[in-house]
Amino acid sequence: MYSDLYRGLGLKKEDLSKYGTPLMGFDGRMVILEGQILLLVNMEGKETMVIFIVVASFSPYTEILGSSWIHVIGAVPSTLHMKVKFRIEQGIAMVRGSSVVEEERVEMLLFLVQNIDMFAWNPYEVLWVNLEFIVHKLNVDPLCPPKKQKSRRAVKEHVEVIRQEVKKLKEARAIKEIFFLGWLENTVVVKKKNGKWRVCINFTDLNRACSKDLFPMPKID
Repeated sequence: MYSDLYRGLGLKKEDLSKYGTPLMGFDGRMVILEGQILLLVNMEGKETMVIFIVVASFSPYTEILGSSWIHVIGAVPSTLHMKVKFRIEQGIAMVRGSSVVEEERVEMLLFLVQNIDMFAWNPYEVLWVNLEFIVHKLNVDPLCPPKKQKSRRAVKEHVEVIRQEVKKLKEARAIKEIFFLGWLENTVVVKKKNGKWRVCINFTDLNRACSKDLFPMPKID
């Protein structure tokens, strides 16, 4: 059983017992074993207790049932037709595999891996966006005159943080340099929980100049 299915069943690591025998994967590499667990398997009303070895590795499958389970329920598998047949009280039961769906999943994962350079993993990797596609504008009251906040000196440690942040935003073309300012707001450097710095802007005056939303979003817990 693969770890994705194990977690999906709501089982915990504490439920596992140790499994010391090494296991080799289909690619010839050693597989990381998380342990083993005894579970009840119900297949078309036929119940059997099966010992599952939980492994932490990628696979298009969720679980693989071995020969011991096949022998216990008296099943006849066919890898060609992706079917398993076995006898039950009502007659012959047949379980069909879902290889097509799994093949599509593997193809999708391979496609994503091959095109990994097309994805942005942080805001600075998202370069300039065409303004014909999307644009954001502030609803500033035209009767409100622009305001320039008094310059506040930042400590030496904050100056370097601000310089690096501005450099990243300019490289991503999220901001641009201007020389004739209408509005001027100070930067505010705040330390995050992980110890890193976050550069914010004091938009107090600008917020006052923007029209208030009459239908704000409700509080989301």
